[in-house]
Amino acid sequence: MMCRWVSGCILEWTLVLLEQGLLLLIKMGQFFPKERKSIQNLRKTEESIDWLRSWKVTLFSLLEAVPVNLRPLIASISIDGTSATTIIIDSNSGEPLWRPFLYNESCPDALPVVKSIAPANHTVCSGTSTLCKLVSWWNTEGENRESALLLHQADWLLWLLHGKLGLSDYNNALKVGYDPELESYPPWLLSQPYSQLLPSVQAPGTSIGYLKEGIRTEFGFPKDCVVCTGTTDSIAAFLAARATEPGKAVTSLGSTLAIKLLSTSRIEDARFGVYSHRLDDKWLVGGASNTGGAVLRQIFTDEQLEKLSEHIDPMEVSPLDYYPLQVVGERFPVADPKMVPRLHPRPQSDVEYLHGILESIARIEVFKFFTYLSKVSLTQPCDKDSVVCMILRRRDTAC
Repeated sequence: MMCRWVSGCILEWTLVLLEQGLLLLIKMGQFFPKERKSIQNLRKTEESIDWLRSWKVTLFSLLEAVPVNLRPLIASISIDGTSATTIIIDSNSGEPLWRPFLYNESCPDALPVVKSIAPANHTVCSGTSTLCKLVSWWNTEGENRESALLLHQADWLLWLLHGKLGLSDYNNALKVGYDPELESYPPWLLSQPYSQLLPSVQAPGTSIGYLKEGIRTEFGFPKDCVVCTGTTDSIAAFLAARATEPGKAVTSLGSTLAIKLLSTSRIEDARFGVYSHRLDDKWLVGGASNTGGAVLRQIFTDEQLEKLSEHIDPMEVSPLDYYPLQVVGERFPVADPKMVPRLHPRPQSDVEYLHGILESIARIEVFKFFTYLSKVSLTQPCDKDSVVCMILRRRDTAC
């Protein structure tokens, strides 16, 4: 599997060449199209970001980035997105009825309601769950309820390609309450008035239909190119790491830090932020911490990160002990909406400060995650020789 990390999405193309499956890798920095500057401008301040526009620009930038000579060979397209990123749209027009709820956004106002209807310690019993976001919107929005429809990030992006509203996959639908083992929404959820917003669910990778003619013609994709249901970003990262044996796990370091462990058993416990995604006949057990690269972006510029990293010795242990979070609240390895970021004391040296933050992220990955999961292998959208990756490998080895 091959992946390109942009704005929280990975777009994968499956190619068929000489009757053999071929995967196209578009690495970070290669084939990045002319829209790069506009995407960066959109991301400058989170308060002013038009997320839907940003995601749409990114999607079509990726399509444009496929080498022209390879486009006629593409057999299918699927997209993964950040789990629990929620979009409420009009089911007739496809227009958004509310700003997107991002994956790590908490809706504590809806949590008591969700806990009152869901089984104890269910995956949805977390303020960041998709169901909490749906309930929060439902209780806030008095109009447009009858025509509203819930989509996840991957669902919405795929809709732009195939044009059929109301379709999702059972990986993305997990946090809205879908039961992938029974392959249905549970009765306790279907009995709620907002269940009418829930999308139809299929297995990830299921063919939805052909690529829209206008897009196919514009970019030169074949007539029989199909669009398939998607999955989540950390599941795509797990598949990319090719961990096939039960007991093997993968941590994905991006804006946040996620972990998935392949298991023959399904484990769910919202108290610790632990949930299980279905992967064929097995389960991916894991969770996601709010620590990660987004905290670094909040403190340093990309240029500063690059220059400061050159002066860090990743083999040297930093004595600084932080818990790097953007805002109050943690999801995993403990679900604590009141956990306060710990980023002080700050040393005079920015090099030492960055080293301490990276060391602390690695400490969470190793010592916290290993409390629940073991045999972790690392995959992340960065150079294997980068400072953060070397620190993580050192701590993995020590553990």
